[in-house]
Order: sequence, then structure tokens, then C-alpha cells
Amino acid sequence: MSARLLSGPSLIAVLATIGLVACSSAPAATSTDFAADAWATSALADAPYLLAPGDKLEVIVHTAPELSRELVVAPDGRIRMPLAEPLMAMARTPDEVAADLRESLASELRDPDLDVVATEFASQKVFVGGEVREPGMFDLPGQIDPYQAIVMAGGLTRDAKAKDVLLIRRLPGGEVSSTLVDVSAGLRDPKLANWLPLRRFDVIYVPRTGISKQNQFVQQYVRDALPIPFSLYYDVSGKSR
Repeated sequence: MSARLLSGPSLIAVLATIGLVACSSAPAATSTDFAADAWATSALADAPYLLAPGDKLEVIVHTAPELSRELVVAPDGRIRMPLAEPLMAMARTPDEVAADLRESLASELRDPDLDVVATEFASQKVFVGGEVREPGMFDLPGQIDPYQAIVMAGGLTRDAKAKDVLLIRRLPGGEVSSTLVDVSAGLRDPKLANWLPLRRFDVIYVPRTGISKQNQFVQQYVRDALPIPFSLYYDVSGKSR
């Protein structure tokens, strides 16, 4: 898989286009040191599960069983529990949430020994946009790769730049990282189709080809701006018509 890391203005521009920065309630920082080749070698089963709104958690307080309860991650990404401050759970692991709860309850309990277990999970979705026939948000049917997500979105358009498909992912801690996936290489040779598996809330963005952008410019700023139809041509006799 051909991939290279994006960061800084290029990544921020793409995020602004698809609305990720505005929609996320957790602060998003771009990662500049995330190795692109780690995406292809990382196994989905080994990745830590990050909580999201709608997930249900079982909080088991061993030193105060009366405080044990089931919580749901709210739309703002937080959980609320008696004697503790509201805590951000979105884009964090259950163990990280448990550590924060222990710290928050330390002022009320002498030894807050507790565990947090995720018991139910909200929809597993990915977002597919750009040069696909039916862009949108899709449920993950299982472990799929970027090209399978593109197929779910109706496939590539003829203007798609398949060798530079952008994959954006939120990492543990709230960081946002991205890499470019060469989908076209795997389509030409199945041996090169080593596309990494997608995770919940990944974003797949398929850009336009350079020639497509040029044609779009001509159509918008040249042809559509002319007061007469753009239909001048020459017949076989050489006379203009």
C-alpha cells in the first residue's frame, strides 16, 4: 500500500470541508509523528476500543457497592455519576475513564476501587465522501477495508483519484491523523491489496483527479460564463458552423 502522512494546513483544510472539526466536542489535535506504515500493520483486534456517545458502561465500585450503576455516554461525550464531576468518555478507553473516576471520587471515598466495563455499543459507522456515487455515513458490517467502504458508497466516479484516497482517524487521546491509501494499486494487482481494516468513525475521502478539476474549471468559469452556447466546431469541409 502506498501511503504518506498528512498534517498541518492540508489536514485541517480537509477536516473543515467535511465538517469534522465543527461536529466533534472533543479537542482535535493533528498528529505529526504517527508513522504511516503503522496503519497497514496494525491489527483491528489489537486496537484499543474508544468509547462514543450511546455506548453503555457498567461501573462497579468495589469499595462502595451502592454506587455501582449502568451509565450511558451522553451525546456530548460525557458520563455523569453521583459524587463525581462529569467526565469526558468519548474517544477514550474504559480503563482511562475508570482512572478518571477513581481520581474524581477520591475526595468522597477513602479508597475508590472500581472498574468500568463497556457492555453495549452504539452503531459502528464510517463516513465516505468525495468522488463516490452515494456519499454518506454507513454502518460497519464487520471488518472491512477502505475499498469495501467505497463499494458501499456506490463505487468510484470516473473523476476519482483512486491512488490518493484519504483516510482520517481519531486516535486515543483525541488526536486526529491521516494517511493516503493507494486503492488503484490493489485494483490492478490483488497482491497489492493490503488495505488496512477500518475502525469506527473513520473517514474515507476520495479526491478528484487533476484533469477533472481542470474540466470543472473550464465548465464553471468559461463555458457557463459565455453568452452563447459553447458549440463552435468545424465540419469536414473546413467551414466553421
